[in-house]
Amino acid sequence: MYTQFFGLTEKPFSITPDPRYLYLSRRHADALAHLIYGISQSGGFIQLTGEVGTGKTTLVRSLFEQLPEEADVALILNPELSTQEFLTAISAELGVTVPKNGSAKALVDPLSAYLLDAHARGRRTVLIVDEAQNLAPDVLEQVRLLTNLETPKQKLLQIILIGQPELREILDRKDMRQLAQRITGRYHLEPLGQDDTAKYLEHRMKVAGASGAIFSMSAVREIFRWSKGVPRIINVIADRALLAAYTQGTRSVDKALVRKAAIEVYGKRLVPRIERRLAAGIVLAVVSLATLGTWRNLDSDGPWLQTELERPAEVTLAKATITGPSEVSLAALLGDRTLPKGTDAAFETLLNIWGAQYQRGPDTACQQAEQQNLRCWFQQGSLKHLERLNRPAILSLIDQQGEQYQVVLTALGADTADLTIADRVYTVELVELSQYWYGDHLMLWRPASWAHEFLVPGMRDVRVKWLRDNLAQIQGEPLSDPDSEFFDQALAESVRTYQRDRYLTVDGIVGTQTQIVMNTDLAIPGTPFLLAAR
Repeated sequence: MYTQFFGLTEKPFSITPDPRYLYLSRRHADALAHLIYGISQSGGFIQLTGEVGTGKTTLVRSLFEQLPEEADVALILNPELSTQEFLTAISAELGVTVPKNGSAKALVDPLSAYLLDAHARGRRTVLIVDEAQNLAPDVLEQVRLLTNLETPKQKLLQIILIGQPELREILDRKDMRQLAQRITGRYHLEPLGQDDTAKYLEHRMKVAGASGAIFSMSAVREIFRWSKGVPRIINVIADRALLAAYTQGTRSVDKALVRKAAIEVYGKRLVPRIERRLAAGIVLAVVSLATLGTWRNLDSDGPWLQTELERPAEVTLAKATITGPSEVSLAALLGDRTLPKGTDAAFETLLNIWGAQYQRGPDTACQQAEQQNLRCWFQQGSLKHLERLNRPAILSLIDQQGEQYQVVLTALGADTADLTIADRVYTVELVELSQYWYGDHLMLWRPASWAHEFLVPGMRDVRVKWLRDNLAQIQGEPLSDPDSEFFDQALAESVRTYQRDRYLTVDGIVGTQTQIVMNTDLAIPGTPFLLAAR
């Protein structure tokens, strides 16, 4: 829309990973060097971690363009697989024929034969696992066993694990020490600093064909303030700011336009003042958009304590008139320009599913949701992640031209998904959906009546009693010291056990995802479910 206005050949801030747009800050250059070095070595693991949106996937795409000629790579993008599925996926990437529904041994044997043959031919085989924090413990053990495939002089398989910060926590566990001991290189990718943010914006604009500076220095500082240097968030805000400049007919972007764009994306009350409330370590988990990726509006001036605790309010879901489902090609669906696939239409559908109302006006959709006792939660994850949380969600889809569409996922099956657009349901194949969806999604959830939604070890609060009561109800047995309002280590361990059993991030903090799953286990009335929608 704005490309011709600014003299660009394409949109400079698409969130689709494209190696041409990779800006090599010192941190990114070091990370890429670690990956290239890892591929040149024999055996062991290379571990690369970074917050959501810091450019890990784009870095991997760039790595592919710099591979040595003798390297063969198996890339696993979605590792939420069983051991057999994981081994089958590796074999498929390498072109190895394996028996269908075979045991782990039946799958490893032909893979081992392939690796020996590749070594004899002077080939080097590399396994890259993206989103490795989602690997199940038994699959991680199988990954470790794969490094046992070796000749007397060297390993036959080089493995690179790429994941979010929780991957480091997983590999630091005592039961993972054998795998951790085989890691020969570790690198953590940090967000950009303010200077690199300016260079990042300049680089992407030049690649897209810009001939001069469009973002003022005050605009750059404002982008950095909102994004904290996370490339994906920089892209979203910068794209909106260019669109805002285009609609106003100005060929430069200033601080005011950036702020307007950021408010449209995140809500005007999103400010980093919550650090006064929590310890520094928890602040990073709450404030960082890279970790939470949240669109919810934080009101730091509201009451922090509440004398009366409640379960989430019971509501009666509105019975929306929805037609369907009908099977359709997703490519054809996205190509149908008559269907509303923008943010407003998607929010209206999602809020209606929750029995809430949405009206286009000065308040953002997430502000309107909050006024109706709902919260927005923006994340990046897989279909397995959505399956665990079991809530309808807005998916951000991107076609081959880089155009973005927002659709509502209302049901999830073994091989298909139901997408609701304008009160009509369309059934699409999951295989096709994966070609357009890169993991960005937003869901609604209904918290208990708290002005602040995080419970952390070490706090003393009446809400801790709520946590003890509800964990006991879910587990069917009382916790130790059931009347205590102190979040002690015993309670933290109970929370970690619950998170581990539900395949959640195991951190002992009762945050958004833990509360969403607890609401499911507590069977809170008025909650729409993803898996039960059919």
